[in-house]
Amino acid sequence: MNHEPMNPSLIVTHYGENPEEQFGAVVPPIYQNSLNVYPTVDCYLNGGDEQHPYVYMRVSNPTIRLAEQKIAALEKAEDALCFASGMAAISSATLACVKSGDHIVAVRNCYGPQYSFMSSYLARFGVTVTFVAGDQVEDFIEATQDNTTLFYLESPTSINFRLQDLASIAEFAKSRGIFTLIDNSWATPIYQQPITLGIDAVLHSASKYLGGHSDIVAGVLCGSKDFIARVQGQERAMLGGILHPQQAFLLTRGLRTLPIRMKNHQESAMAIARFLESHPKVKAVNYPGLESHPQYELGRKQMSGYSGLMSFELKTEDREQIASFIDRLQWFQIGCSWGGHESLATPPMLNTPQEHLDEIGSSRGLIRISVGHEGAETLIADLDASLDQVRL
Repeated sequence: MNHEPMNPSLIVTHYGENPEEQFGAVVPPIYQNSLNVYPTVDCYLNGGDEQHPYVYMRVSNPTIRLAEQKIAALEKAEDALCFASGMAAISSATLACVKSGDHIVAVRNCYGPQYSFMSSYLARFGVTVTFVAGDQVEDFIEATQDNTTLFYLESPTSINFRLQDLASIAEFAKSRGIFTLIDNSWATPIYQQPITLGIDAVLHSASKYLGGHSDIVAGVLCGSKDFIARVQGQERAMLGGILHPQQAFLLTRGLRTLPIRMKNHQESAMAIARFLESHPKVKAVNYPGLESHPQYELGRKQMSGYSGLMSFELKTEDREQIASFIDRLQWFQIGCSWGGHESLATPPMLNTPQEHLDEIGSSRGLIRISVGHEGAETLIADLDASLDQVRL
């Protein structure tokens, strides 16, 4: 079934699959082999052909390819690559866009390891970076230098959930020959498709919503055929960051229910965000789905829905009160990831220096929560019971 993709539900259910080629199996098998052999010497010397496209698992594999085809179709991208982790995808894609002496403009509140990779690791090779708030297009325009080759975006950001105007940033970047790369893990391709807005390439931590069950670590890069082919042959093949077939099988399994899961995440998160916004012990709620979000209209323009990750600020910065609030929660477990079936809560700013809090415009009382599938009423009751014991 390799015809053009239809709606997301059909893509995750059927796209890229042909049961006739798998002896009628409704679930495609896992190709565990490390090596693919050729029928003739000429085929070997030519590096394969249309009937024999696979060579060696470090380069490509049929099980991994199925997940890539589905995600590319969901993102409306020409092609995609799966990696062994989100950071493998992020670092490989970033390296593909820069060389010594180049400059990056990136959103300040991006994923922490990527912030470190750009600010510290790449500095060893003469690559510089300017971090900006990113709320305004002018942030990128003013930070652009003659040697800028990459804009790195994350919309919404995963701490304060601020957006970037993707279409406007992409338009400016194209006028200057600057490549645009975005982490789209929060919205997923169900609710945001940056390539349709002009962004060049899209990244995902597939450990989050795409996998959806907290049982895999994976990353994905989507983009044009030329860009993906270049990264496949260089960064992924040379650095060895390809996803394992068993993990790819689980990723495809997770994709089957992605549209349904995202709908449930959105409905529960919206109810919880409205509850928190009205609570007297909550100072602010950072969730793009709320009309009170300062970029609500921009969100409506470039997203079709919202996921289950948000943050809110307690009306206290007392460390004991903040920690005790989270420790009292029954159904929100304490964990750094998100996007799975379980609800999570963390205090990411609890040990942050005051000068950094001032820089990013946050407070020590910020709590990040990932809304799982326990049900909005259950989770609201859990939050309410713990908030009731917070002393202001």
